[in-house]
Amino acid sequence: MESFYITTAIDYVNGTPHVGHAYEKVLTDIIARFRRQMGDRVHFLTGADEHGQKVQTSARARGIAPQQYVDETSAEFRALYDRLEVKYDDFIRTTEPRHQKIVRQVLQQLFDQGDIYRAEYCGFYSTRQEQFLQAKERRPDGSWPEIFGEVTEIVEPNYFFKLRQYQGWLSEFLAQNENFIFPRFRQNEVIEFLKEPLNDLCISRPKERLEWGIPLPFDENYVTYVWFDALINYYSGVVDRPGAWPARWHVIGKDILVPPHAVYWPIMLHATGIPLPKGLLVHGWWLQSGAKMSKSTGAVVNPLALVDEFGVDAFRYFLIREMNVGQDSEFTREQFLVRYNSELANNLGNLVNRTLNMTTRFAGGAVPAAGAAGDLERSLQALWVKTRDEFIPLCEGFQFHTALERAMVFLTDTNAYIEKRAPWKLGKSAEPADQALLCTSLATMAEALRLAIALIQHVTPAAAKRINAVLGYTPGPVWLDELVWGAKLNGVKVAPALVLFPRPLPPATEKKG
Repeated sequence: MESFYITTAIDYVNGTPHVGHAYEKVLTDIIARFRRQMGDRVHFLTGADEHGQKVQTSARARGIAPQQYVDETSAEFRALYDRLEVKYDDFIRTTEPRHQKIVRQVLQQLFDQGDIYRAEYCGFYSTRQEQFLQAKERRPDGSWPEIFGEVTEIVEPNYFFKLRQYQGWLSEFLAQNENFIFPRFRQNEVIEFLKEPLNDLCISRPKERLEWGIPLPFDENYVTYVWFDALINYYSGVVDRPGAWPARWHVIGKDILVPPHAVYWPIMLHATGIPLPKGLLVHGWWLQSGAKMSKSTGAVVNPLALVDEFGVDAFRYFLIREMNVGQDSEFTREQFLVRYNSELANNLGNLVNRTLNMTTRFAGGAVPAAGAAGDLERSLQALWVKTRDEFIPLCEGFQFHTALERAMVFLTDTNAYIEKRAPWKLGKSAEPADQALLCTSLATMAEALRLAIALIQHVTPAAAKRINAVLGYTPGPVWLDELVWGAKLNGVKVAPALVLFPRPLPPATEKKG
């Protein structure tokens, strides 16, 4: 059994979770579920980034201790992921002793081997981004981009990590490992970034300016820069799990690829002698009207509002069906309703209702054994084999949106099969041949439904459980065995009905008079 360790970015808890947080965690959960189905020994880590100046400032504004503040906000993020059926194996917090211990060990090692030095910093600092800025980041008119917020000029002594001396190594590593970053064009962006000389990384903040952080082990008057602290969570979360490290994938957003994950993190690991992760999976942004969703502009989507209205499976399905991993995608309620109605309610939900209703009406609620397959049955079975054999490689290559499209084609053809066979007509006939064909059609419908839901269960886990329950079926332990067309439902008793994806009601109209 192969070890498959996967992580998400840990969320900075100075704010509330939004659809971008939800997408990354759902995507990673679906990858983790898929790998478990394929037989891997999966460990899935997510968590919260809880240090830094913004947290300290927000806590003071509320008149509470930073620890109380992060306890409350971390719980909010965790509650969302639990609601979204995100089955992580561990949730790490950077305020935990297990994490702080490893951060201090890494810092001390780098300091002892001469990779960290003290020097005076003179330049500009962005409180919003909690980072020092370079002159080249200014606009031509001398102003700073809005993303940096208030920028102040400071002069202070600090500690620096010798990032620049490892730039040649990193460039060579990326040249030799062309598939380190998915999708490939993101790796090309990093290579272009590395054509400019790197500055050494300031990895400290003086306590008189920032108290809420991990103290440097070699100088307690300073705390660790929040990015240097946060990145180490991927390692500190599994340092006591033999065989877990290195991570197979770090799943992150494109906005934190360069420089944190593609420059700082590989160099930090290399300098410390820790093996690098095997890959970075970089996803895009959810857009509204072509722009990134932003709390400052009010262009945000509340994940829980959609979950409350349409259910967790519909929300998970839309996120994965709509976005090509690595690209940006528009998020609109209108497009959500298109997917919901056409693919979930009218396709999958319709097949569930037809199967249960007709099995109850024409077979006493028990799935009959299929007779000899005709051309229609053989055609549907052949489509199933094609669908399954395309679906698995697509998921292995993170092309989940295309894999779900293939599954929907199979469901559409199954519903078309029902129209052609017309079991409601066969059920009215007393002819033995028609009755035999009725049994075959009912068995075919039920088996197609069982297979389809087995195929997409890592995307819609709650719906899969409900459908299997009404089919009276308990899947076996080997997922690939569940994808073989057979007679697993012969004789099982089904429920009479299940409303899985109710169609949304039109807006209420105001009464007149």
